[in-house]
Amino acid sequence: MDRLPKIGLPILFVVIVLIILIAKSTVTINSGEAGVLYQTFGGGVVTDEEPLGEGFHVVAPWNRVFVYEVRQQSLDEKMQVLSSNGLEINLDATVWFQPSYSNLGKLHQERGEDYIQRVLQPAIRSAARSVVGRYIPEQLYASKREAIQREIFEETQILLQNQYVQINEVLVRDVSLPPTIKDAIERKLRQEQESLEYVFRLTKAEQEAERQRIESEGKARANQILSASLNDQILKEKGIQATLELSKSPNAKVVVIGGGDGMPLILGDN
Repeated sequence: MDRLPKIGLPILFVVIVLIILIAKSTVTINSGEAGVLYQTFGGGVVTDEEPLGEGFHVVAPWNRVFVYEVRQQSLDEKMQVLSSNGLEINLDATVWFQPSYSNLGKLHQERGEDYIQRVLQPAIRSAARSVVGRYIPEQLYASKREAIQREIFEETQILLQNQYVQINEVLVRDVSLPPTIKDAIERKLRQEQESLEYVFRLTKAEQEAERQRIESEGKARANQILSASLNDQILKEKGIQATLELSKSPNAKVVVIGGGDGMPLILGDN
């Protein structure tokens, strides 16, 4: 009975060591993540194989696995940049990005786990300064938001070539100008709108005047043509037709043919 504790202690020690080794030899990769294997005795970071995918993996206890999120992520950046005339502009942007899955080992080896601070943020800030520096405040405020957004995206892509980071979209949420500049731009825009409205009203008035002139000329021309076509014979013929129509009414009348001007006369009405 005295020998049991002496035998049990080594067994217990072995069991504990085995549990520790098994715990250190397994790793679980969650959804949207991938693992980079670091081989302590085998050349360091594995870059020539695909990363460890989602699920349960067994690795040697002396190796390590670095887990990265590989699905799309977002980065919000608030920056102070200068316009083409040197005015300070506050730019609020969001970047959609994700690490390159097939190059995850190289990203870990060359850029590290804090690649967002080392690579992505400097790239987006540099691109924003470069793009905004091409425009004056009026353009930034009014009509160039989509162009700025597209150009920042394109320049960021260029800066991130061979950096193992994929940019999916850049969204410019807000462009804030100094209050005095903003007020001046808004006044200018209101004045331009009022000017356009005045030109519109003036154009409509000119068009209405032209319409009335054309209509008056048309009526005058029609009257001239009508006057030229009405001679004595036509007037007599029209008078006779009108008299005959009146004589057909039920009231008693005396029609005398041949008045002083040759026109029929209607006498009396009983």
